[in-house]
Amino acid sequence: MSKEENSIERLLDVDDDQPVTLYDQNDNPIRFEQHALIPFEEKLYAILKPIDKIDGVDDDQGIIFRFDEDEKGEPQLVVINDDKIIDEVFGIYLKMINEEEAPKAEPKKKTTLKKQPKTETKTAAKKAPAKTGTKKTTKSSK
Repeated sequence: MSKEENSIERLLDVDDDQPVTLYDQNDNPIRFEQHALIPFEEKLYAILKPIDKIDGVDDDQGIIFRFDEDEKGEPQLVVINDDKIIDEVFGIYLKMINEEEAPKAEPKKKTTLKKQPKTETKTAAKKAPAKTGTKKTTKSSK
């Protein structure tokens, strides 16, 4: 198993939140923190933030990689430079973050009317106690 294959497997492991090491074209190691895996147009992308300094990348910037295969069919990560894809993938990421951080809306309370038996003078309706409940869902992301 190559160094990159091991990194790819770690990126795909939802339980692995440790930094991952990738290697540049000169075989220099660069450590990254994973922020998200984003499916887009039948491809899978990773948003990674460099822990180690990279020339031209600010401390608050991330890099988008696409999971791909080389000419031998081996898994590899490809840096995305296409502004359209970067904007789309980052937009999906921001939407995911906003959904996770948004306060959970309380479900609307259901009120049902329960008819009382008819009497000679009037028909009465009573509100039944409202049933409420919340279902907690969690999303896994890194």
